[in-house]
Amino acid sequence: MYFDSVEAMDRADLEALQARRLRDTLAIARQSPFYKERLAGFDAESIRTPADITSLPFTTKDDLRSQYPCGMLARPLEDFVRLHASSGTTGTPTAVFYTQKDLETWADLMARSMYACGCRRSDVLQNMSGYGLFTGGLGIHYGSERLGMLTIPAGAGNTRRQIKLIRDFNVTVMHIIPSFALYFAQKVREEGFDTADMPWRIALIGAEPHTEEARRKIEEMMHIKAYNSYGLSEMNGPGVAFECLHQTGMHLWEDAYIAEIINPETGEHVAEGEIGELVMTTLTRKGMPIIRYRTRDLTRFIPGQCACGRTHRRIDRIAGRADDMIILKGVNIYPMQIEQCLMAMPEVGQNYLIELVTEGVSDQMKVKVEIKNEYFVEDMRSLQGLQKRIAKNLCNEILLTPRVELVQHDTIPKAEGKAVRVIDNRNKD
Repeated sequence: MYFDSVEAMDRADLEALQARRLRDTLAIARQSPFYKERLAGFDAESIRTPADITSLPFTTKDDLRSQYPCGMLARPLEDFVRLHASSGTTGTPTAVFYTQKDLETWADLMARSMYACGCRRSDVLQNMSGYGLFTGGLGIHYGSERLGMLTIPAGAGNTRRQIKLIRDFNVTVMHIIPSFALYFAQKVREEGFDTADMPWRIALIGAEPHTEEARRKIEEMMHIKAYNSYGLSEMNGPGVAFECLHQTGMHLWEDAYIAEIINPETGEHVAEGEIGELVMTTLTRKGMPIIRYRTRDLTRFIPGQCACGRTHRRIDRIAGRADDMIILKGVNIYPMQIEQCLMAMPEVGQNYLIELVTEGVSDQMKVKVEIKNEYFVEDMRSLQGLQKRIAKNLCNEILLTPRVELVQHDTIPKAEGKAVRVIDNRNKD
């Protein structure tokens, strides 16, 4: 039933394990230049329960950038065998280093995650994610091999080759970014294939926030079960949290991490079930531990225990980022609110784009929406009616009326990796 018996560990035993591993982690972290100074004077033996972690300071992305390239390392550089780095093209990146033991632990967590949603040794996995400095590709790859699946490192793009590989090798599991999954499903049909006849049964989706409506659209278009996942390079990469077969939240592997959810403004813990910023601490990383890392990702703990019997707490899908909030005309808006609204409408295709502009003395929001071919008709009144309905639905959700532009399928440029959903062209003066 479980890849690892720790998945169903008694809560009291699990919390005792967390406290013990946290003390060990603090001892390792003090070997790094950054934490040697940050944790000076702190007594690790004062940690008796996971709740005692609140006495420790936060770590931020700016901290990681300030220590670039090697200030976070708790071991000599020659002890590391892998480096991943953030994908940002401007400013100082963040670098994450892995020892061989760290990679093995990561592969185990990833294999555990895939097993939870039904992947088995007899499956064939096609990895349709980019490799390189991005952690998603290699994280899934090594987890898949650890589980024993035949693994096809297809990489991103080249739709026709992807389809051929899937058909030729009876691929049953796909790793794919949600925005590309919607695009890919349409391309499969355009190539003359029925998605219901494809061999796939499981899609592992993640790397970018997406709504439940987007997931359901993927499942309907591809005739597949799509399982949500969560990861970030600072915590290894994918495999931090994953859905099980019940799809009722992502199990966060608490033997490897301590998770907290805080008010982004005050830093205090929020009430159970309330949305806040996710804060993460590594418990098993030997070369570059990170303590109380402010992810800026917004989610909540899901109360109660999952029907699968796993005792590790579940987090909800990422609702957005604390630093991605749009403030327009005094209204706080998260892009995921707009996606949720759009993807619930049957006429809407796979892609959309939010543009913020300044017109005269005020800022405006434009939402460009791809419409499925069968709804993009020559009847102007029909299109205007749809345009007004979309604008009204968005207004009901975000409390202001954006300017909606309807465009034909496949006209909004596709990003190479994670989808670009917001372009801010407002005057910054």
